[in-house]
Amino acid sequence: MHDGEETAPGSLETVPRKRRKGIYILPNLFTLAALFGGFYAIVMAVDGRFSQAAIGVFCAMVLDSLDGRVARMTNTQSAFGEQMDSLSDMVSFGAAPALIAYVWALKDLGRWGWIGAFVYCACAALRLARFNVNTSVVDKRYFQGLPSPAAAALVAGFIWLMTELGVQRGASSALLGWSQIAWVMFALTLYAGLTMVTNVPFYSFKDVQMKRSVPFVVIVLIALGIAIINIDPPTMMFGLFAAYGFSGYVLYGWRKAKGQQTSVISTSTDEPDERGLHK
Repeated sequence: MHDGEETAPGSLETVPRKRRKGIYILPNLFTLAALFGGFYAIVMAVDGRFSQAAIGVFCAMVLDSLDGRVARMTNTQSAFGEQMDSLSDMVSFGAAPALIAYVWALKDLGRWGWIGAFVYCACAALRLARFNVNTSVVDKRYFQGLPSPAAAALVAGFIWLMTELGVQRGASSALLGWSQIAWVMFALTLYAGLTMVTNVPFYSFKDVQMKRSVPFVVIVLIALGIAIINIDPPTMMFGLFAAYGFSGYVLYGWRKAKGQQTSVISTSTDEPDERGLHK
């Protein structure tokens, strides 16, 4: 009898033994690292170290962008990895930014503060669930609504920027009092959350081919961009994601003015009850 085979009862025929399904290590290591980034951000926020909390969210973003690419490059995609990635995103880009914003400023607004934090957290969950359901029907060049990592970057980036400018929790800045800063945080958190569940198209950059050759000047521009970001990372990162966070509405308005289709949903025959969401 060969290894991996077993004899069926009452028969001399051998039946191949089913092998256990394993879990691919490499892409899930990146996913776990991204999850740790979100968990680290929460711990740092509870300890009052808000710069480190924001950095944790940005590190989770980088790692989250790599796990899928690594899985595709190594041909190790799996249903388990997809589910693991969604759960990690919910912690790192849903719960973590909401909690950081609440601890840093929103709790000083009373019930409005925790309502704003909850709306963001709930919208992140809804956005991730809709993304998983609509993967097969959405134009790959665009996201339907603001992606959760970019929304988290808006919230965490603002806190990182304020902290680096010397604005400590409860203290006023040169331009705004603490109460005004808290309301700005509330508005930004609400904007990021609600924009995640809109149908506004945001460019996904998924049609950018890394294996395609590019002119030498493109490499020079990338190096220049990295150098500019390193001059003042908090300001540049927040400015970059703020521009991206509003770009969807610009694209939506431009398409509307041109009379083009504004929805990123191509077809939706699997879920007729949700067609109203795709208009």
